[in-house]
Amino acid sequence: MDKRSKTILAIIGLVTVVASIAAAVAMIFVRMEKKRKDDEELEHYIETAIE
Repeated sequence: MDKRSKTILAIIGLVTVVASIAAAVAMIFVRMEKKRKDDEELEHYIETAIE
């Protein structure tokens, strides 16, 4: 392989790693948001059930 091919492969690899990290971070935020919503709904349900 020549130097240009190695550079292109390195760039593709770097982009792949960055995309994977971004997807993982997005998944974490989505799960945290879902958990927060579920907690709010549960809290609301408990408050209304007590009354």
